[in-house]
Amino acid sequence: MQIYLPIADMPVDPAALLLTGAAVGFLSGMFGVGGGFLMTPLLIFFGIPPAIAVGTETVHIVASSASGALPHVRRRAVDYQMGAFLIGGGWAGAVAGVLVFRYFRQAGQIDVFVSLAYVILLALIGALMLAESVRAIMREPKKGAPRRRRRRTAWMAALPYPMRFRRSQLFISPLPPMALGFFGGLLSATLGVGSGFVLVPAMIYVLQMPANTVIGTSLFQMIFVTGLSTALHAGANQTVDIVLAAILVAGGVLGAQAGVRIGARLKAEHLRVLLALIVLAVCARLTLGLVLPPDQLYEVFPL
Repeated sequence: MQIYLPIADMPVDPAALLLTGAAVGFLSGMFGVGGGFLMTPLLIFFGIPPAIAVGTETVHIVASSASGALPHVRRRAVDYQMGAFLIGGGWAGAVAGVLVFRYFRQAGQIDVFVSLAYVILLALIGALMLAESVRAIMREPKKGAPRRRRRRTAWMAALPYPMRFRRSQLFISPLPPMALGFFGGLLSATLGVGSGFVLVPAMIYVLQMPANTVIGTSLFQMIFVTGLSTALHAGANQTVDIVLAAILVAGGVLGAQAGVRIGARLKAEHLRVLLALIVLAVCARLTLGLVLPPDQLYEVFPL
């Protein structure tokens, strides 16, 4: 049985999409990352137009971010002050991203832009993640060895308008959080990703936020930034297919619960190696789609 997607303008197998959503949700729950950077390429593999895949995936990210942020809110592990600056920068990035997306779509190059951007992004993420995980596995920490303290960089202290973030116990300028938020919003709007896989390491190593507030703050800001991306894509580009989004959200919620249980039994280093290999495999598949000649060089249809 197939159902018709009104915005994508094509019939699809709902069972296959539900299983795909569950598989990505399983990976998200097991690895502790957002699944947007995997879901969008998979939707493209299904034949969903890249523009529709990007716009629709933002709905999935909003739902999963809201679900994931609730436990952190209950534990008071969210820095709302930091989140406000991330949201401010993220909204500006989302507006810029939608304008860039619209430009390439009107130029007729959005399919190539999205695929090429994902190839570059996934190649960088997969290679860095694999290298770091292999080093972590080979470098066993010595028992009793003192932990090195992270030193605050000179450029961070020299930035203007410093202020105190009490929940994160930081005294820094709000400019770096706003810059990170802008980059995250740009990624969310142009590629349909949650940007948590970029923001979380940056918040730890650049802003030097404590680990117990990073995840919750990232998920909190993602709700509002990706929510704006969804509204802009739906209003300006008409690329949000609510039927497709509902199927993906249902599958993702079911798969995430199983992924959390399995992930708790495996070592973090081994999980990152497995995730890096999956990311590189998706990157290779997208690369083949860009370099191999298509089955049909052109299509003729009535206007």
